[in-house]
Amino acid sequence: MTNEFLIPIAFFALVFGIVFLFVRKKERLALIQKGADATIFESSKQPSSLKWGLLLVGIGTGILLGKLLAVYTTLEEEPAFFSMICLFGGIGLIIYHLIAHKFEVTAKG
Repeated sequence: MTNEFLIPIAFFALVFGIVFLFVRKKERLALIQKGADATIFESSKQPSSLKWGLLLVGIGTGILLGKLLAVYTTLEEEPAFFSMICLFGGIGLIIYHLIAHKFEVTAKG
């Protein structure tokens, strides 16, 4: 199997990344020259390890149950894996949303 289609995709991704970073730098410099506060560039939300943990646990559970579903039923292997990974990954993200919402409500008082 040849992977020649990856070369143009990687090339356009690289060009897009370079242009994006160049434009972003120009925008930041223009805002600083206008006297804007530099704190607007700081991200208010940190990446959540809880979200990634629940997502990866959901994906792992989906892989495990997809394999069990493929072995013990007449379902083909590809749909079993794909459906279980999407289902349990989504469940993990929903659980994260519920937990994060609960913490936001309790933090606000």
